Amino acid sequence: MSQSDWAYLSNDLIYVALALYALSFLSYTYETAFSLRANKISGDKHLDRSITTKSRKVASIVFLLATASLTLAVIARGISAERIPLGNMYEYSITGAMTFALAYLIIGLKFDLSWLGLPSSILILLILGTAITLLYRPSAPLVPALQSSWLVIHVSSAILSGGIFLLSNTVAGAYLWLDRIERKGERGEFAKKFPSLESLDQLSYRLVAFVFPLWTFAVISGAIWAEAAWGRYWGWDPKETWAFITWILYASYLHARVTAGWKGRKAAWLCLIAGSSYLFNYVYINVWGSGRHTYSGL
Repeated sequence: MSQSDWAYLSNDLIYVALALYALSFLSYTYETAFSLRANKISGDKHLDRSITTKSRKVASIVFLLATASLTLAVIARGISAERIPLGNMYEYSITGAMTFALAYLIIGLKFDLSWLGLPSSILILLILGTAITLLYRPSAPLVPALQSSWLVIHVSSAILSGGIFLLSNTVAGAYLWLDRIERKGERGEFAKKFPSLESLDQLSYRLVAFVFPLWTFAVISGAIWAEAAWGRYWGWDPKETWAFITWILYASYLHARVTAGWKGRKAAWLCLIAGSSYLFNYVYINVWGSGRHTYSGL
């Protein structure tokens, strides 16, 4: 196959992944909407486990197939460009979506994350939809500053960190939603399908604690690469600055939990604020920002 054939194959696989994630989203939506049934005589609502189990299995299988298609699309994109597919915003986005999906599936082997299927499929659909409609650029050689082995080391660690940060933020968001329901005394049968608030709080913390060293390495390796490429380790470039702000916020989150005993609502909000800084760096700085790190290709 020629390079153009691989590029077309990558594009086709992205559309297949989009269709499958959409089907997964519909299956998760069906499970969410119809897991409760009313008793015909009393009118009381109860959980119908048979419907929940079937729809959840279908949604999980389709989500797995969608992630396989997305992974193959990323690989095909790399083959078409004859390099790691991290040279612009489109490639960063599809690789980031793949990382998030794989993190959800892998971590789901240890923890039951099926309840996160609906928001996870929505997020991936938004990322991929934005990538193919607004960010798409044909395969092309890397700009000179990116032609380095540090591209694989630095950017890969940043993307992996971002995928797990996003998963942690999704868990923190679920915590705040359920906490609001419980404070109103409205946690009904549907909400009881979700883990306890304590379990959500612990899972969000564990995800951040697990990936924070990798994010630290990403920031340090970026500084080393900057010295090799531009002759200085740090120049307060917008992307460097916001990467450091993200590091400070997540470090504050971990420090607050360990030393000040922050848990629950305050910790969830701090986790979301830290994650928002990462997303701001990813979206705003890449698309509208200026500096030496602007490689969006837009």
